[in-house]
Formats: sequence, structure tokens, C-alpha cells
Amino acid sequence: MPRRRSALAAVFLLLYLIPVSYSLRPFLLVITNDDFKESSGSSAAGESSDAAADDSSDWEDFGDSEATSEDDHDPGSWLPIFEPSSPFSTNASDDSSYSLYFSGVRDMIYAASSGDPSAMEAAASQIEASATSGFPHAQSTLAFLHGAGILRRQSRPKSFLYHNFAAEGGNMQSKMVLAYTFYRQDMFDKAVKLYAELAEAAVASFLISKEPPVIEPVRIHSGTEENKDALRKSRGEDDEDFQITEYQAQKGNAAAMYRIGVFYYYGLRGVRRDHNKALYWFSKAVEKGEPRAMELLGEIYARGAGVERNYSKALEWLTLASKQQHYSAYNGLGYLYVKGYGVDKKNLTKAREYFEKAAENKEHGGHYNLGVLYLKGIGVKKDITTACKYFLTAANAGQPKALYQVAKLFQKGIGLKKNLPLATYLYKIVAERGPWSSLSRWALESYLKGDVGKALLLYSRMAELGYEVAQSNAAWILDKYGEHSMCMGESGFCTDTERHLRAHSLWWQASEQGNEHAALLIGDAYYYGRGTEKDFERAAEAYAHAQSQSNAQAMFNLGYMHEHGLGRPLDLHLAKRHYDQALENDPAAKLPVTLALASLWVRKNYPDSFLVSMIDSLPHVFPRVEVWVEEVLFDEGNATILTLFICLITVLYLRERQRHNAVPPPQQPDAAPAPPN
Repeated sequence: MPRRRSALAAVFLLLYLIPVSYSLRPFLLVITNDDFKESSGSSAAGESSDAAADDSSDWEDFGDSEATSEDDHDPGSWLPIFEPSSPFSTNASDDSSYSLYFSGVRDMIYAASSGDPSAMEAAASQIEASATSGFPHAQSTLAFLHGAGILRRQSRPKSFLYHNFAAEGGNMQSKMVLAYTFYRQDMFDKAVKLYAELAEAAVASFLISKEPPVIEPVRIHSGTEENKDALRKSRGEDDEDFQITEYQAQKGNAAAMYRIGVFYYYGLRGVRRDHNKALYWFSKAVEKGEPRAMELLGEIYARGAGVERNYSKALEWLTLASKQQHYSAYNGLGYLYVKGYGVDKKNLTKAREYFEKAAENKEHGGHYNLGVLYLKGIGVKKDITTACKYFLTAANAGQPKALYQVAKLFQKGIGLKKNLPLATYLYKIVAERGPWSSLSRWALESYLKGDVGKALLLYSRMAELGYEVAQSNAAWILDKYGEHSMCMGESGFCTDTERHLRAHSLWWQASEQGNEHAALLIGDAYYYGRGTEKDFERAAEAYAHAQSQSNAQAMFNLGYMHEHGLGRPLDLHLAKRHYDQALENDPAAKLPVTLALASLWVRKNYPDSFLVSMIDSLPHVFPRVEVWVEEVLFDEGNATILTLFICLITVLYLRERQRHNAVPPPQQPDAAPAPPN
């Protein structure tokens, strides 16, 4: 975090007393009437026909898991290395290039974990040999090594070239890299096509894996500190809270049974997905009278997740759940009636009524399903405008399939005015939920086990794919662990310069995607010359970027720069305005802002006094004052003492000034001589 070296020690306190929000703000898609296309009923119907010639794919929400494997959606995935027991295509296992590639990747991961540059070089040689033979997945990994500068000179052009070859060969992760590269350069006409393909594959993977599209991106840091609370909650079955809940479930607590089932079904809190365990705990919870488990049992039987698919049982459980006012169960019932599964026959009217009940009770799945009905004219008259409104409602609730539909409408200009930048952004959100997001889980598991080198490698790979959280996590590891980060550079372990430059690049990418803490650190890098040359103007630009996200600390820093004329015009009025804004945005900044304003007042009213000179000279007189602030003044009590100390200095100074300027009192005349007797 930035540390402004004002002589007034109060300025330092901001860094410890203003809590910064490090997580991104929730996504909200704001659409006005101007975004809708004006079209007649006939043209709208025509657009509907073009957009939805076939309605079957939109209703395979529970999928057909026997048709394909995850390898078909993320070929070349490292899944066999991290989850050997997972089902995976082995059609190419006898191919020498395939074997050489996986051997190289396995050795690369081992080398990153053990911190062995020679092993990393040997692994890279295997990968390069496989890539030279034209194997696309090896080309993708080789591109990563060139882009990161691992045991070779960093080369963006070579990385881009190999990713192109890999993408043409069908590697989806290289397509993610290329899409993100075009996205950063505002080349939306190219980015949108790639992200559309990736988003489609991601949606298909939701169906095939029989898992709901739920992801848990975990930021391993909170500013400059480890995010211990989030990490504790991500330890899966090793977490104390999980063990307590599991103990309660084993003792017959129905609510605990349901919670454990949810953890296993969705793969939450670092727990590996296990549909068999989820089914077991949901079944036990229902026996104890827990109504929330009924709906998920219905979904499990409809999906065939960990059990043989049985639509009759699905209908039974969903009906029971709906009678207990679990309104999301209406979506499942509507689906069964649309498809005619588990019921006497298809009934589109009944399906629509169920979806409407779900939507009326703020279930975003109901809005999405109604959008599909109106988009395709299933049981209702086709109406693009109404479909768009339903999709937008579901998209703002985070429903990924709705985000995909809205992106498609913006891309094609159907119902909504064509908007490639927004379509690209929405496709990107969906694409990042594809099977390649497994890298995040493996990276987090490695970090929790203390394997920093492996975590850094995996987060770096994800960062290349455009994941902001991964960019932030990788940069934090580089900064936090320094030479112990196992960072591999051009000729072995990273030099300090290589580490700084790599972290700087990652923070910069994260800041571009809205990470305000990253923008603050970029400002620090330019302010102090960390990994780059000092540049106060660029530092101020970075702080201004963080300020635009209502970051109080950035506002304070800009105030400081205006107060001292660093990268910004010397302007005490603007300095005060920024300090005031910092306080308005974060009440916790009251003490440091008050002290900063006191310093500003002294500077304004006594510009040539010795106190101002002392303020400006303190960084030179006390070069280790920053360490002293960290070690001594961190707690509230010491901060209060410091405040009183500063106030005392100010009062003593003003009293001394008053004493020197005081007019001496008039001398009393000598006492009159006593009258003579």
C-alpha cells in the first residue's frame, strides 16, 4: 500500500486505519429503452426465427452426460494430472506427442513445486519437442512459457504465435488467451467471435458435467495481507467449521445434513464435488423433515447426478418442494412439462404457469425460462422485446445462461441494438466459467498446502487466460513471498527486477479489469520506482483510476500529491477536497483525514514557520519512521497517543510564538515617596 512520507506522522496512519475494499463490485447490467431495437411485429418474428430455428438445445438443461466427456470441451486439460480418478478421454493416450506433452507438464508442475530450475528446463524441453511435432496442446503450454519468460527470454510475439497455432489446433485455453489479448486492445470484432465460441463451450460443459454453473473465485489476499478468513473457509473437509457441521449432521441435525449435502453437490468451501455424498445427505435430511433438500433431490434425479436418471422421482420431489413454498422448484416442474418427462404429456401452458410462479417469487431461473419461451415462441406468441426483458432480469441475477443469451442478442443485434463491446464482456463472464476454471481450484489447493511454487504457476496460467482474480493472486504471491515464491525467470530463479516487472504487469492487468487495490499498487510502483522508473504523473493517473471506483485511500493519496505538488498541481484547496472525499467515502478515515487536514491548516496559515520545515524534513531525519509506525502505532491506543502528541506540539508552538510576539506590559511607576510626616 502507498506510504506517503509526510513529516507529520499522522499522514502515515492512513495506511493502517482506512480499510480498503479489495473485492470487485457486483456486476449490474443497466439497459435503457435506447438499447432496444425498434421493430415491427413482423420483423420481430422474423428475427425470432433466425435466432431460434431449433429450440431443443435450450431445453437440455439437465444434459446428457453419457454423450461426451470434459476433454471434448477443454482438450489438453491438465485434469488427468490433478484428478487422475476423473473420467477423461484417453483416445490419444498412445500418441507419442500426447505422452511427451503430459510427461512435460507433469515435470513442469513438479519443478515449480520443488523449485528446481534444471527440472523445469528438462520439462520445457519435452513440451517443446511435442510442440515441434505440431501437437496443439503442447504449443499452448510452450506459448505460456514464452509469455511468462520461464527458463527462456520473455517474448510476447512468440507467445502469441504459438497460441495462434494451438488455437487453430483446437486448444480452448489458447483461444481464451487470444480472446483476452484482443479484448485488451479493444479489437472487439475478433474478441467477440472467440469469446462466443468459448461461452458456448462453457454452457455445454454445464450440461455435460451435470453440475450447476457455480464457481467460487477465492482472492487469497486482502490488500497487503493474507485473506485468512476466506482461506480458512476454503479448506474443505479440513476446515473446523465443516467438521463441526459434519458432526452435527452425524448426530441427526437436519439443517446440518442439508448444508453438508449442498457443499458436496455444488463443490463449495473447497469441498470436492461428490454427487453420491450429496445424494446421501439430502436423503437423510428429507427423512428428518428438511424441506429444502426435496428440491435438490428432484434436480439430482432429473440430472442423473450420482444416480440413475428417474424423471418420475424428480417430479415427485419437485412437487413436494413446491408445496413447501420452495419456488425455484417450479422451474424444474416447468422443465418437465416442456419436455414431457415424468408426466403424462407435454403441457406448454402448465410449463409457462410454473415459470411465471417462479419469476413472481424472484427466482431468476423463472425469468430465464420465460425468456426462452418468448424468444422461440414456445406455447406463447414470439416476442423479442419481452424475451429480452426476462433475460436481462435473469442476467442481472447472475444467471450464466441468461448472460449468454443477452450477449448473443447484443452481438447479432436481435431485439437489442448491436453492441460488440458489451457482447464481448458478457461472453467473457460466461466463458470464464468453463472447465478451464478448474485451474483456480488446483491453485488454491496448492496454496493451502503451502506449495507456493505450484500455486504461482497455476495462477500465472490462469492470469494469461484473463482471470482478474488469478492475476491479482499471482502478483500478490510474487510481492509477498519474494525470492521464496519459487518464481522462475530467464536463467533460473527470478531476479528482483524480473519479479518486480512480472508483478507490475499482473497488477496492471488486474487494475484494467476493475481491481482498485491493483490500481493503488500500480500507483505505488510509479511513485516509488518499484520495478519501473519513478513517474509521479503516472502514479497520479493510477490513483485517479482507483479513485473513480470510490476508493478512499486513492482519494487521500491524490490529496497528498496536490498538497505537495507531486504529479499534480500544487493546490491546497484541491488537496482538502480530496481529503474530504476520502472521509465521505469511508467514515473509518476520520482520524487520519483529521490529522491530514490539521497538517494542511498549519501549512496554509504558517507557511514559513519552523513547524512546516520540520514536517518536510522528517523523512530525511527519521528514515525508519515508517517501520516505527508499523511496529508501534498500529493499534488504536498508540494512534490516540500520537494524536495527543501532535496536538501538544502544535499548542506549544503556538504558545511559544505568542510569547515571542507578546507586547511587554507597561512598567509600573516607582512608588510615590511617602508623604512627609
